[in-house]
Amino acid sequence: QVEIVESGGGLVQTGGSLRLSCAASGSIFSINGMGWYRQAPGKQRELVADITRGGSTNYVDSVKGRFTISRDNAKNTVYLQMNSLKPEDTAVYYCNAAVQARDSFWRVLEYWGQGTQVTVSS
Repeated sequence: QVEIVESGGGLVQTGGSLRLSCAASGSIFSINGMGWYRQAPGKQRELVADITRGGSTNYVDSVKGRFTISRDNAKNTVYLQMNSLKPEDTAVYYCNAAVQARDSFWRVLEYWGQGTQVTVSS
């Protein structure tokens, strides 16, 4: 069993900053890619940023230069530092992790967190 828990969302004014955290726990052998997705009302869920175990990162164009993804492999945790926030960043942010569980390390399963709300006021 693997659990993904996000934290750090909230309400912030335009131009402000927030830092999201996501911790994976449970019977984990290894975590490959980790990422942050978001879903705004009436829109499809989109990838915001992801990071490999080795630290290679990828960002959606709309957040490049404003958001930074990082991870701590020892803590099975991924972070998303969000600066210069805009109203269009308002969404529920979800953490995703590609996990090899201890009892089935030969396969990789994706796990999702419950989501954390980010609201940017204008």
